[in-house]
Amino acid sequence: MKQATTFSFVSIALGLALSSSLVASADAPQRALKLQAKVTESDARATALARVHGGNVQSSDLERENGRLVWSFDIADPKAPNVIEVQVDAKTGRIVSTKIETPADQAKEAKADKADKALKR
Repeated sequence: MKQATTFSFVSIALGLALSSSLVASADAPQRALKLQAKVTESDARATALARVHGGNVQSSDLERENGRLVWSFDIADPKAPNVIEVQVDAKTGRIVSTKIETPADQAKEAKADKADKALKR
């Protein structure tokens, strides 16, 4: 009985160690991008929200898009069911893109993101 308990404890500890190392390795690219950004997420968020008065940030991400490091914000439009994607250059703080996404566009993007994540596994 004692041997089974010890085995279970070791199995749980090993599982926790492996899962935390996988999470840490998944965060590594994001940390590398943050080191390159000169504009904080907070400052970029304020800039993006100034473009969509009364909007609420639904999600944010730091990413490379078209060769440029950008903070990307999906902001709920208070006047419509749309989401406005505002991209702020992470090095200059300037808005580089504003795009209106309809609910259909959002569903399509979510499906593509899910497929992309499945491929990365």
